[in-house]
Parts: sequence; structure tokens; C-alpha cells
Amino acid sequence: MKILLVCAVGMSTSILVSKIEKYALEKKLDIEIKAMGNSNLIEQKGVWDICLLGPQIKYAFKDVQRVLEIPMEVIDVQAYAFSDAEKVVAQANRLAQQIKK
Repeated sequence: MKILLVCAVGMSTSILVSKIEKYALEKKLDIEIKAMGNSNLIEQKGVWDICLLGPQIKYAFKDVQRVLEIPMEVIDVQAYAFSDAEKVVAQANRLAQQIKK
């Protein structure tokens, strides 16, 4: 699964990316993940399966979705605040399952 995490600049989600990469390695999950800010997203169109948006920029949801045209959700606030890789991966998996239906 290819996950793009989007926040205002990409800095706060980079911590979460590191934790998700470690979690995926431990659990032997096939996950590619990247964090970036919400500017220049057009270059990412067609690259990612899903997008998870940082809760601090949920106001940009429609704009990001319009650019990327992929399934997306706002990251659970608690999971984001605690950089809970397990919860964020579970959220990503639920979103990915909706694609397959």
C-alpha cells in the first residue's frame, strides 16, 4: 500500500512516517509512505493509493482530494497526536479496503 501523509509543511507528519516505517518493518507489512506539505501536490497525482491528511489542515480536504483524486481521510486526532503508528495503519487499511469494494 502506498500512503501519502499530507500536512501544512510535512514536518509534523515526518515523525509519524518514521514510526509507521518501523511498525511496518516489524509487522512485515508492504507499506510505502511519504510525508509532505499540501503545496505542489500535483506532482504526486497517480503515485499514491491513499492519502491521509493531518488533522490541523482538515480545512484543505476538498482541495487536496481534487488534486490527488484518490481516497483520503483525515488522520484520527488522537492517533496523530501520539504518533500511534498502529492506529494510523489500521485507518489506512480500512480506507484501502473501501477501494477494493
